[in-house]
Amino acid sequence: MKRKLFSRNFTLLVLGQISSLFGNYILRLALSMYVLEVTGSAAVFAGILSAATIPTILLSPLGGILADRADKRKVMVALDALTGTAVLCAAALLSGGNAIAVISLLLVALSVLGAFETPTVQACIPQMLCGDDIVRGNAVVNQVASVSYLTAPMLGGVLYVAFGLKPVMDISVVCFFITASFECFIRLRRQPMGHGGNVLRVIRHDFIISIKFMAQERTDILKLLLLAALSRFFVMGVTLVGLPFLVRTVLGLDAKYYGGAESALAVATILGSAAAGLLTGKLKTGGLSWLLAAMGLCMIPAGAAFLLPIGVFGRYMVNVAAFCGMQIAVSIFSVFAVSLIQQNTPGDLIGKVMAYTSAVTLCAQPAGQTVYGFLFDGFREAGFRSIIVMSRS
Repeated sequence: MKRKLFSRNFTLLVLGQISSLFGNYILRLALSMYVLEVTGSAAVFAGILSAATIPTILLSPLGGILADRADKRKVMVALDALTGTAVLCAAALLSGGNAIAVISLLLVALSVLGAFETPTVQACIPQMLCGDDIVRGNAVVNQVASVSYLTAPMLGGVLYVAFGLKPVMDISVVCFFITASFECFIRLRRQPMGHGGNVLRVIRHDFIISIKFMAQERTDILKLLLLAALSRFFVMGVTLVGLPFLVRTVLGLDAKYYGGAESALAVATILGSAAAGLLTGKLKTGGLSWLLAAMGLCMIPAGAAFLLPIGVFGRYMVNVAAFCGMQIAVSIFSVFAVSLIQQNTPGDLIGKVMAYTSAVTLCAQPAGQTVYGFLFDGFREAGFRSIIVMSRS
């Protein structure tokens, strides 16, 4: 008998993700606008945010160990409750004199909690779903994240302008506690594991067996992990650095055109996640290489547009279409890559392997932005050459 995708557990997880992501996105938007107003520099918030990702990268392996050994439901409930409490305390302590320090500490706290939250949520999906439904489930989660990313910042901006920072923080607190309440009703079978001695011995043991699993027993999973990070390196470098550079500097268009391009990319991400769900059972593992090739091929018309006499607006439209094609391809690839990793990893290792995937991918993003920042600066006088270099990467 065919099992339905939206089981009780998965529905509760998705509802919790909607609430959590909405709260997270409006909070980040409000914090960035507040810091910009206080300091007059967007670079300050970007620097704080970048520094705050370090705990996530360093602590993710511990988050994976916790996800495999503890009750996942209790872990998720506790983490979202702690997140809401951290934001509530920050809102209470926030004042004009200590704003930057409080916001910095809050972002670090959220980063630490996120290191444990992400692998736990990702480890839940294979327990809730099976077979091709894992791909469909990941596609749904990606769509939820994309829709939240598209809508929450706009609403967050409106709320911030109308009410200020603290009311937005209070709304975010409510969102995190709503997520925790949804997670209270999730029922997952806990896989018993031996304690193996003291905490340090357990951490060492789990770390060794998970690394051995990827490096010796299932090297295909390690390759998928690295390919997921490589695609992130390429796409984040191109979209976060290249797109605004091309629109604002090379084409000389104003911010509304860049905003339109960003919205188009968000829609493309949603379409890519939906396409991944539709392709479930049709796209085989070998087809993933074609998706990677498609990312590079999409950049060829973007570069060629600068060689054709089609005007500024024509080049803008071709580049937006090309970037959207690349975004669709990478969204499909990401859903299938994560799903394959989940499907082929034993239940007692899934949290740790997903933690490594998150950590490596997170490291790839700033590296990609740095490399492509240098590339675009180096080819400042010839936008099409920058794109050609990207398509060959």
